[in-house]
Amino acid sequence: MALERAIEAVDLYRFFHAGEAETLALRGASLWVEPGEIVALVGPSGSGKSTLLNCLAGLDEPDGGYVMLKGERLTRRPEAERARRRAAFIGILLQADNLFETLSLADNLRLQMDLARKPDAARLDMLLERLGLAQRRGALPGQLSGGELARAGLAVALAAAPVVLLADEPTGEVDAATEALVLDFFDEQRKAGVAALIATHSQALAARATRVVTIEDGRIGNGRSAG
Repeated sequence: MALERAIEAVDLYRFFHAGEAETLALRGASLWVEPGEIVALVGPSGSGKSTLLNCLAGLDEPDGGYVMLKGERLTRRPEAERARRRAAFIGILLQADNLFETLSLADNLRLQMDLARKPDAARLDMLLERLGLAQRRGALPGQLSGGELARAGLAVALAAAPVVLLADEPTGEVDAATEALVLDFFDEQRKAGVAALIATHSQALAARATRVVTIEDGRIGNGRSAG
């Protein structure tokens, strides 16, 4: 019996306008992720990866189609409702600006937990320890190195134990050692049942994925199973 799809995009369209010019960012894009899957979303720059992730997270509304989250529609809902469901079920790792600059690393994690109404001091300590950040818990984002920021963003995204993880180039600016640590942690989350969709150019990450899905010119192509 097939698992319930944790998140699903159904025939998404997204248009952007600048003067008389129109950019078709998504053109009927459909995909899904089941619990316990890591799906790598690969495609050239400008192919629509970030736009698709924003629509799936409810940060942006598609012009056509819809998103289902845990069997319920996320699109065409009031922003307050989208924000509530996003906080409760989705972890988001962007390419930058994942932390509030005026909060310490630990307080950034606490904020995400509070937004989801899931305070958990033991989980906070576990995430910092597993990601090699325990000694940096009191540091402000501006005091963290590039590799530490990448790991800190992942910790914040996973703070509230999300059902779905949406990550945009999580290893794009890190060294090989940091990438290996992040990939191992993704594997742990997959085994725990998290559904992850990761936009990436990393061959190492794609090789570790359960499935690889391609996107080009806003259209989803044929994917493949890993292995």
